[in-house]
Order: sequence, then structure tokens, then C-alpha cells
Amino acid sequence: MSGRTLLWTLGKSGWTKRLHEGFSGCGKAFLSSSSPKVCIVGSGPAGFYTAQHLIKARQDVAVDIYERLPVPFGLVRFGVAPDHPEVKNVINTFTQTAKHSRCSFYGNVNVGKDVSVVELQQAYHAIILSYGAEGNRSVGVPGEDLAGVYSAKDFVGWYNGLPSCQELSPDLSCETAVVLGQGNVALDVARILLCPVDVLKQTDITQPALEALAQSQIRRVLIVGRRGPMQVACTIKELREMVNLPDSRPEMVAADFEGVTEALKDLPRPRKRLTELMLKTAVETPGEKEQRRRASASRVWGFRFFRSPVEILAEPGRGRAAGIRLAVSRLEGSGEGARAVLTGDVEDVSCGLVISSIGYKSLPIDPTVPFDSRRAIVPNSNGRVRQATGLYCSGWLKTGPTGVIATTMNNSFDTARSLLEDMDSGTLDVSAAKPGSQSIGALLEKRGVKAVTFSKWEKIDSVEMRRGEACGKPREKLLSVEEMLKVAQT
Repeated sequence: MSGRTLLWTLGKSGWTKRLHEGFSGCGKAFLSSSSPKVCIVGSGPAGFYTAQHLIKARQDVAVDIYERLPVPFGLVRFGVAPDHPEVKNVINTFTQTAKHSRCSFYGNVNVGKDVSVVELQQAYHAIILSYGAEGNRSVGVPGEDLAGVYSAKDFVGWYNGLPSCQELSPDLSCETAVVLGQGNVALDVARILLCPVDVLKQTDITQPALEALAQSQIRRVLIVGRRGPMQVACTIKELREMVNLPDSRPEMVAADFEGVTEALKDLPRPRKRLTELMLKTAVETPGEKEQRRRASASRVWGFRFFRSPVEILAEPGRGRAAGIRLAVSRLEGSGEGARAVLTGDVEDVSCGLVISSIGYKSLPIDPTVPFDSRRAIVPNSNGRVRQATGLYCSGWLKTGPTGVIATTMNNSFDTARSLLEDMDSGTLDVSAAKPGSQSIGALLEKRGVKAVTFSKWEKIDSVEMRRGEACGKPREKLLSVEEMLKVAQT
């Protein structure tokens, strides 16, 4: 936990400088005690992009990033699909930020438990909450607690090595899985369930997940949504990956696409291209080569539109999912604003695995921080937390769980700009000296909390890369906090 800080002390012979072994970073540049000190809670994309903008915009700001886990990068590490390594390249940029002389990372610090927001406010001029959305939105139907029913957040966390999800051990012995939701995460889950294991072996998917998927009996995945093809929430890239997935073929309901061709001309370009690809996949007769490919495929996937869950059906006497009852709906209105209205009809689908991908949800961190429990966000104006001077938020905690990494980048930059404006205008008083990580480090030390600095994370990183290399993968992740801390503290 120690780092080295240059301190000036006044003695009989005048000012002298000495190296102080302390909490506040490894070889970081010394800043005067009066420099503005900013604390960011959460080290996912929102946290790092906010830090990046602050450091670039002002030459005197010092930023400390606190993270609950011993490892940084949030959903880039634990949310991005293992077969999307290119999306993880932002880690290189985040690493540059973390190694900047005015930025320090402290992992394994649980804000709200190990240290309170009030204590952070006493140590820093500004606090930016960027801890994302770690809760699950409930489907709210009977049977949702049965064995075999999981949230996409937990399922993704399981195959991506999130420590809290390693006990999940999903049963993949059924033939059909149903994914509720039609966004990018839903398609990630469907793709990983059907992806040939030889492809996954070359990714950073965890070894237990790889072994479970190698034994999987799942051959059919249905991706269910309450609205129609023109309201689907995924991107064309994700859909194209499903269309081209080896050893898989699409299986759609042609009736779901009635009237879609006529409506195409009025759609905005991205939506039009997405809908055209879906239409081509669902109803057009493929060429000879594609016909051969589909005929030899052993796995099936398909969208099911105009359906919403009513109940997860239990296997008699076993307390586990055996099917799902879906209410049939029709659309009222058109485009993005179209509403699904129930028709009164229902249909039952046999399945042994149900994965709910209807959205992540932020949770309150500390009783002193305002929280809108209905919208599951911290109420804010351009990132300024309402009625709380010096408190800000960025990322999904600010907006709700929407958009991709680029969206988060822009909203984080906006929050950083709000903070900088407040510093410049004097709305946020940065004239009084604040101790920053020095006082927080002393508190954590006293409480027995072992913070993981960025150089200690690099030890974990190095071990994971070596373990991956040994089995032909880019990385083999450490799966428990205990294991991570053991490596970090050596």
C-alpha cells in the first residue's frame, strides 16, 4: 500500500526535502497540498474517461480512482464478450491515464463500506461517482426464482470471470434456451451459448465456463422481444455475427415481418440497414452456398417478436425451469415510439434455461447520496448531483444503462466539463487545502483494508497473461478476490 511522495519540511536550517513512504501512489509527481484533488469512485469506462478529461484539461488537478475490486476496467473486463477483443483495446488508453503522474488507482476499496462518501468529501474537493450499474432489473413474473433462470448480467459475469458470479454453475443440459431481450448483451449471450468451443478456446473466456460450454447440450436459442423487428435494440455488427456464426442457422417466423418491407423507406439509415439484414436473413431464399451451410448446421437461433414473459414454468416436483409462457402482443404506433399491447393470447415454449437480458440497474452507494430509486440513477444536471455541491456522477449511474463505450466516453467528458466549469466559476471552492489520499490511506490502513495500486494490478495482469500463454489464450483470469490479493501483495 506504500508509495513515495516528496515532502518539504521546515527545520532549523531551512526547508529540506525528503521522500515519504505513504499511501498516495508509486513514484507519482508531487503536487502542492493546495492543488485541486478529485476522487472518482469506479474504474470502468466512465471513471477512466472522466479522469482522462480532467487531467488533460487542467495541469494542477490530481485524480484518485477508487475501485471495489482489486482489478480495474469494470465492464470492459467483465462485460465485453470474450470474442470481442478489439473492444477491449480501450484498456491501453485507460492504462496510460492510470500511469499519469497526477492519477492514482486504489483497488480493493469498497466506498460506502470501507470508507464513507462523507469521509471522501472531507479529503477531496470533488467526488465523482462512476460506479456503474451492478444490479439486475427484475422480470417480475412467477417462476423467476426457479433454478435455470439467470440474469444476463450474472451469466456474462460467470463466463467473463467476475468473482461474485463464479458460483453460478449454470446447467446447460437442456436443448433450448430462451433469452429475454433483444439488445447487444442478449445477442452476446446467445452467441456464446452457440459458439463452437474451438473459437472460444482462443479468447479470454474463463476455463470453468469453457469446460461447461464444451459439455453443453444447448442446440437452440430463441431471443424474445415484446416489440417488432423495427424496434430491435441490437446493432448491425451484433446481428451480422449471429448471421455468420459457424455451425448455426437462423429460424424466424415469417409472419413477424409483415409490412416491414413497405416501412423500410422511411427508416433512418442505421435502422434501415439493420432491418434489411434481418429481413434478408428471415424471409429471403439464400444463395446455394448459404443453403448448404445452413443445411449442415447443428445449431439454431432466432428472434421471436411480439412476445413478453408471463410465467416461467416449473418442471413438476423439481423446482427448476422447464418452459416459459409468453403473452402475444401487437404494436400500436410506429417506429421507436411503438407500444406493445397484449392480445390476450399466450403460447408456451419448452426450455430448460432462461436468461433475462432486460437491463442493468444502478444501486445506491451511501445514504448521504441522493438516489432516484424509480429510475435507478443519481438525480443530476449535466453530471452535477442535485443539492450536493462538490458531488458529481458519470456513466450509467448518471444516465441509466444505455449506449456503448463511446456513449459513456462522451457523457463522462460532459461531467468533467461541468466540474471544471464549477472550479473556474468559483461555484466549487478549491482554495482550501485538502489531504486527498493521504488521509484516506491512513483511514484504510487503520481499518485493515489493503488497497491495490496500479503497479500491484500489473502483477495480477502479468500472472494472467502468463497463465493464458500456457494454454494458447490471450489471458486466463484469476477468479477470486483472495487469489487476486495474494498475487498483488507478493
